[in-house]
Amino acid sequence: MSIFNKFRLDGQVAVVTGAGKGIGAAIARTFAEAGADVVLAARTESDLAAVAADVESHGRKALVVPTDVLQFDQLEQLAERTADAFGRVDILVNNAGGFPPKPAAQTSAAEFDAAFRFNVTTAFELSRLCVPLMTDGERDGVILNISSIAGHKPAPCFAAYGTAKGALSFLTRELAQEYAPRVRVNGIAVGSTRTDALNTVLTQEIEQTKVALTPMARLGEVEDIALGALYLCSPAGGYVTGEILGVNGGMERLNMEMPRAFGGMG
Repeated sequence: MSIFNKFRLDGQVAVVTGAGKGIGAAIARTFAEAGADVVLAARTESDLAAVAADVESHGRKALVVPTDVLQFDQLEQLAERTADAFGRVDILVNNAGGFPPKPAAQTSAAEFDAAFRFNVTTAFELSRLCVPLMTDGERDGVILNISSIAGHKPAPCFAAYGTAKGALSFLTRELAQEYAPRVRVNGIAVGSTRTDALNTVLTQEIEQTKVALTPMARLGEVEDIALGALYLCSPAGGYVTGEILGVNGGMERLNMEMPRAFGGMG
């Protein structure tokens, strides 16, 4: 057997949240190219339809399930529809999440709670729902949580988002211990990655600053994250669990300057 076969996902079923655009869409397409059928979850059905067409172009099945991950009844429906269509889950990618940078003094407790719920609680709940579908029988499973460098490197204005992503990374390690050896659980700490969301605020000056503060001297591409995801979710990563893979160009700090509360930048 060729060593490259270790990176195949032939016949597996992957659930990807936030699959309509950006990193989630790239992961879905990459998994399909590697042989997986993909369940696509996001809020906008038209975005999912476009990704589904790409999945099917690789000869794989795509199931579109419009889902707002903040509505836990919709997460239950996502798990149920996956079980009805495929009978199991092999891979879960918790990709949906986010929260804009904001000074701590201007962040309400409700906003802080919302950031935690969006980035952490949703991943916990969907993982809880999918693990029984991964371990019903002789198959094992894989969970991948998309975290962020912001959860590992503190910076001004990231109290809500950074804390939430840090918690997601620790949840990853906790679940890896609890679910071993049947379910591997890993994460990816992404850096500044060129997505539609980033492009809406990316001026030439901002991009130059980000590139200058990134050791690899470029922004990440969604395919960079997708390839890391393929490694962690395929048999190639079969002895890896409880790890957070940095796919961020070697960043040792956030590659943007934000104002400190009492003057200066950090």
